[in-house]
Amino acid sequence: MRRTPRGLPIRRPAGLLKVWGAIASAVVALLLVAAPASQAGTPAPTPPPSNQQFQDTISGFLRDDTRRPIEGVKITAKSGTFTGEATSGANGSWRIGVPSQGTYEIQLDESTLPEGIKLAEGQSNPRTVTFSQTSNLSVIFAFGKGIVVQQQDFGQNLLNRLVAGLSFGLLLALASVGLSLIFGTTGLTNFAHGEMVTLGAVLVFGFSAMNLPFWLAIILALLGGGLFGYAQDAGLWRPLRRRGTGLVPMMIVSIGLALAVRYIIQFYFGGATQQLPFAQSAEVQLGPVSISPNNLWSLVISAVVIALIGMVLLKTRLGKATRAVADNPALAAASGIDVDGVIRLVWITGGMLASLGGILWAYYRPGVTFDMGSQILLLIFAGVTLGGLGTVFGALVGSIIVGIFVELTTVFGLAADLKYVGALFIMIVVLLFRPQGILGRRERVG
Repeated sequence: MRRTPRGLPIRRPAGLLKVWGAIASAVVALLLVAAPASQAGTPAPTPPPSNQQFQDTISGFLRDDTRRPIEGVKITAKSGTFTGEATSGANGSWRIGVPSQGTYEIQLDESTLPEGIKLAEGQSNPRTVTFSQTSNLSVIFAFGKGIVVQQQDFGQNLLNRLVAGLSFGLLLALASVGLSLIFGTTGLTNFAHGEMVTLGAVLVFGFSAMNLPFWLAIILALLGGGLFGYAQDAGLWRPLRRRGTGLVPMMIVSIGLALAVRYIIQFYFGGATQQLPFAQSAEVQLGPVSISPNNLWSLVISAVVIALIGMVLLKTRLGKATRAVADNPALAAASGIDVDGVIRLVWITGGMLASLGGILWAYYRPGVTFDMGSQILLLIFAGVTLGGLGTVFGALVGSIIVGIFVELTTVFGLAADLKYVGALFIMIVVLLFRPQGILGRRERVG
């Protein structure tokens, strides 16, 4: 380590990558534990042979009013000339593969219900359902005595959506923290961050398609995300900063970069929805909560990684240097901090976090598409803005609020296609009363 004339140490990024290497190792270890665990849950019933090749599915769980699974019930899905069938398994789960997303008529064969069990009063059968931004559509049938069971189902659904919202919010936070770090150190609003999210999932799919081990595909995808962040800064943003390019022109450049990368990915990846290994898994019951193993591990992995990032920012010299650069780059440089090195490392970290968020988002949806990152880009911006621009912990808080609000809106009757609109609306309402965001600082302009 060399020192400045004033005796202050200058930290080089290469010597500090060990910290981020430890974080990446922890992420890979958790993902490797999660992968077999997603297969270890109660298996879902196997769809009919004619439906096995389909990527899109309609699924659900059948439970009576005491929450016991109902086995051996026949379910049929129809759309046009297509008809698919499934029978509920020992855990009450069923799944039907369908040839394409669209509108389907789902019918439960009441003659196959066990003696003494019937559909709740007012429960539609058959019923019409429509896919919306997901390759798996969940359908719930209520059983029991009318309104009492419906109230139980509402409470159960509310709790499940709350947990799902927390999982969604934490994976949003992974991408939001990276975006917030980049904004805090450079002032750049990077619209290409959504493509950094997409890249992580696409790389895992590509490496898995090459028959590489799953753990190696994850490592290479995270490294690829970090390399993409490094290449962006070294090849584009750093030269623009040295030329004194304003933030607004740089933001416009980021929009162009986002469009270019998005359609390059589409050219090579295609427009279809693809699934990552272990994407399909039956829900498990944890006390009163029903959750898929993938969502559960997504919640755990996101929480652990964010906690590690928080410890690095608060307890290490690298974290203090990063916060110093975010607060005042000129003063940080005068104090002997390698500002360009810190910014470069922030871009690498942001790329890796975005890639990890993309991998978890692919399991949450589930599915990989060329525009999956752009679909949640506004939600990422909403989390960063709601929590406070440039504040890492604000991005965490804002993302969790957005994630929970998105999932809870569907419980209270908001159409699934409008749930993202609700999250943006709540952001606007909060900012009307607290313009700096939840954890942001008031600043004087002019």
